[in-house]
Amino acid sequence: MAGIYGIYSQVKPSDEVNQPVKELTVNQISEVPEYDGKHQIIELNQNQPLFSKNDLSLENGTWTRFSDLDNLNRVGVANGMLGKDLMPHEERERLYVKPTGWHQKFYNDKPLYNRAHLIAYQFSGENNNLKNLMTGTASLNDPGMNDHEIEIGNYIRKTNHHVRYRVSPSFKGDELIARGVQMEAQSIEDDQISFNLFIYNVQEGIKIDYQNGYSQKE
Repeated sequence: MAGIYGIYSQVKPSDEVNQPVKELTVNQISEVPEYDGKHQIIELNQNQPLFSKNDLSLENGTWTRFSDLDNLNRVGVANGMLGKDLMPHEERERLYVKPTGWHQKFYNDKPLYNRAHLIAYQFSGENNNLKNLMTGTASLNDPGMNDHEIEIGNYIRKTNHHVRYRVSPSFKGDELIARGVQMEAQSIEDDQISFNLFIYNVQEGIKIDYQNGYSQKE
């Protein structure tokens, strides 16, 4: 659907974010507009990932790479060539690190924030790695990122194929909370996995101060 971005992930029918697609051309993360209050997940570049031919090479096998933290200790782009051999066999330990902007608050007895992995633990075994964790809302984490992580994980386990993966957090100015993340994925041996999405770091009914992570009910 040329020139259109819209909902890609499955959302509950009752969710307010389940709204019709808007006609708007968005080709890259720098062009992502402010959250419109309806579409938490949008497609970038007509849902086509932006990997180069070299990016998709299996010459170096499977791997993950994380950006160094910036001068504000914020995470950067995380990359990986995912495969079954990278997947951990032990249970994940409890998360304890505090990413930038971590000011947890509970609404209706539910936490606003999760420690969101850029590259999921199930893909990498990376857990309490500050270069791989950001402060994300509960809905960014699940169903937002989680739906697509489950899709990729099930695909790799079933086929033993590989998936090129990139997650790019988007910060505005010197804010400590990301406005969202871009998720790109492309399966190497076939085209079963292929998407380029932006997920807004928002939570329905909650106003977030992205400068510092404090929040309140709208």
